[in-house]
Amino acid sequence: MFRLVSILCCLATPVLADAPLIVLDRTQLPFDMGPGNPANSPSRSGNSPNAAWNSAGNTANSSSAWENRPSNPANEQRLIFTAQGDVLGYYARNAGGVMNLFDVNGRRIAYRPARGTKSLFTTDGTWCGTVDGLRDGSFVLAVTPQCARQFSR
Repeated sequence: MFRLVSILCCLATPVLADAPLIVLDRTQLPFDMGPGNPANSPSRSGNSPNAAWNSAGNTANSSSAWENRPSNPANEQRLIFTAQGDVLGYYARNAGGVMNLFDVNGRRIAYRPARGTKSLFTTDGTWCGTVDGLRDGSFVLAVTPQCARQFSR
């Protein structure tokens, strides 16, 4: 019985896996995934960089927090990479469910709010891209050219 419960618990947790990053032409996105959709708007309060869980001032989003450090071995399973296999950074979720994207040095580049959108936003609140889930539970990060350049600064 314990073994069955353990297996079911593992199935209920989010998959931790590397995430490919592609550069998108936002004019080619369907409306529901782009910044024109009210749920994805940077002006929506839940998407704001000033919302408590999204805020750079929240220590849960800081690269000094153990969960977000480049030296945390768990982040080796959450790499962000290009089609050529170059590692750009990693992602980590905070306790509130916000997904933070960091470059290889631990600098926070972008975040996806915990609820209401699949959009990514830069730390200043600019729409940056989208997260698209795959059937196997993994996902792809599709970002604007401007956002992709932030990983190599």
